[in-house]
Amino acid sequence: MTDLLRRRREQAAQRWAELPLFRTVFTVSRDEAVEAARAVVDALTAVAASGRANDIEAPGFDPVRAQIGRMAAARSRAGQSVSQVIGEVADLRDVVLELLEADTAQEPPERRYAATAYVTELLATLRLVTMETMLHEGQEIILRQRQQLLEVATPVIKLWDGVVALPLIGTLDSARSQVVMENLLEAIVAQQAKVALLDITGVATVDTQVAQHLMKTVASARLMGAECIISGIRPAIAQAIVQLGIDLESVITRATLADALALALHRVGLQVRSSNLEQP
Repeated sequence: MTDLLRRRREQAAQRWAELPLFRTVFTVSRDEAVEAARAVVDALTAVAASGRANDIEAPGFDPVRAQIGRMAAARSRAGQSVSQVIGEVADLRDVVLELLEADTAQEPPERRYAATAYVTELLATLRLVTMETMLHEGQEIILRQRQQLLEVATPVIKLWDGVVALPLIGTLDSARSQVVMENLLEAIVAQQAKVALLDITGVATVDTQVAQHLMKTVASARLMGAECIISGIRPAIAQAIVQLGIDLESVITRATLADALALALHRVGLQVRSSNLEQP
């Protein structure tokens, strides 16, 4: 089997380059598709030489993971499902079997059968490696998208020179709280903020965990030289905080964001006053 792959390396690579798995990924240059196909052939040759055709952990499959992984990820982004990509990988076997049949035409039937079985086993393991790679890639994409959503859902807004605000909406868990803290501290440094407003009007409930996250954020802001004001504490949340026995005495709070903003402006030396213009 190893000798076959070495002898037929170029033929296999040229024919694989015409299959959807390679052709639809390397659309600019066919030479790139052929080179990628050669890399996969070489990797399978190394696996065959090791005698571990049914072992997805065989070292020879490492280059396959890298190459097939990039190609499978591209096909996935194009809307192909895992099963469709696996089907495209299965097409590679047919090419190798045709080359094998031509190469072993004069061999005894038992040797042809053994070679065919080995090719089938090797390419079946390649499909498993591809599936494993795609699932891993899919998990990484989901994690990246989740991180991006968390960052989008926690915007820090500059309200005035030295004053920033972070409106919170929805549920605060450990992952999101970490993003809240990081974004707020980065904004404090970037804007040289003296006052930071945390508005929790859109937070549905406040439990012990949420309160602890808020306290950590306030403490971190203080270490960065900024005063933190929490606004948007509705009556139901105020009662829940009292019932939970959470101590917020060291935290400045205001009922509304407007009240918190007025206090923040006062902290930076500004005053807010209404202007009643006389009507003509």
